[in-house]
Amino acid sequence: MKIARLVLKIVALSLSLAAVICAVIAYWDDLSQLCGCAKGKLQRGVCASEYDDYEEFEE
Repeated sequence: MKIARLVLKIVALSLSLAAVICAVIAYWDDLSQLCGCAKGKLQRGVCASEYDDYEEFEE
């Protein structure tokens, strides 16, 4: 019985790992956009000026 439980735990672990890998592959584009957006916000926040929110319009 102990061997059967061990085998079932190994199978469950393998299936859950495969599910995580499939999810990462399926949502790769969304994850890369999220990381790029977060990186941009962090870089902007480090050296932000109080006037960065205002755009200067030249006519």
